[in-house]
Amino acid sequence: MSEETITSNKVAKPKWLRVKLPVGKKYTELRGVVDKYKLNTICTSGSCPNMGECWTEGTATFMILGNICTRSCGFCGVKTGRPETVDWEEPEKVARSISLMKIKHAVITSVDRDDLKDGGSIIWAETVNAIRRANPTTTLETLIPDFQANKTNIDRILAVAPEVISHNLETVRRLTREVRIQAKYDRSLEVLKYMKDKGQRRTKSGIMLGLGETEAEVIETMQDLANAKVDIITIGQYLQPSKKHLPVQEFITPEQFAKYKEIGLKMGFRHVESNALVRSSYKAQKHLE
Repeated sequence: MSEETITSNKVAKPKWLRVKLPVGKKYTELRGVVDKYKLNTICTSGSCPNMGECWTEGTATFMILGNICTRSCGFCGVKTGRPETVDWEEPEKVARSISLMKIKHAVITSVDRDDLKDGGSIIWAETVNAIRRANPTTTLETLIPDFQANKTNIDRILAVAPEVISHNLETVRRLTREVRIQAKYDRSLEVLKYMKDKGQRRTKSGIMLGLGETEAEVIETMQDLANAKVDIITIGQYLQPSKKHLPVQEFITPEQFAKYKEIGLKMGFRHVESNALVRSSYKAQKHLE
């Protein structure tokens, strides 16, 4: 804790969380396209610290099915409430955005749509198909909700065969009820294992640290993901979106993140991204290797 200072009962951000502003010709060009056509990317709306790096490498993340979630996770900045009606033109809009941005590898994610019988899986599949039609050389990662472990809905994603399917566990077992509220730890593991058992080539999951978990719990969670045959794991620092969200309990040191990476590689994960600034789509294009 030597890098930290405590002020007014809050843990101050350490120096390793300072982010340089994105720069470069490629970033400037893409930012111009996004602003001109009012394209919706998580990169910009979520102020991702890795936006410049990812865009320069031709990767961007898009959110579908609106911006209002039916769940109320304690860590997430997305609004909770009654979502708007499904926009059936959205798949073509996303595909067009990817064309305009000349994206090489696209990550698609969504809010949870527990209000829909199909959980939004039909729009998910249509979006992948639309992207493939308009951008045949673009590779895809789908960062999906748990679809309440409904196999019919999960099968729709498997059927369109994105190169990577990701579903985030987010936190350790003990903290799941507080952090994810309507989600279930074992249900998420069930979804991940089911996809692998059904032949999905690459599966991926991510967790956040700094919510009060112990090292032993993190390692246990990593082992649970390895047992579910997950190929890729991302481990990053939780940052509080607003005062209404769960507070940061601890800032994890770079040395600890490096330790988790070493442990993960020994467990057999194909890729382990472990760093304070890592987010779900960080270095996503490299996860195809």
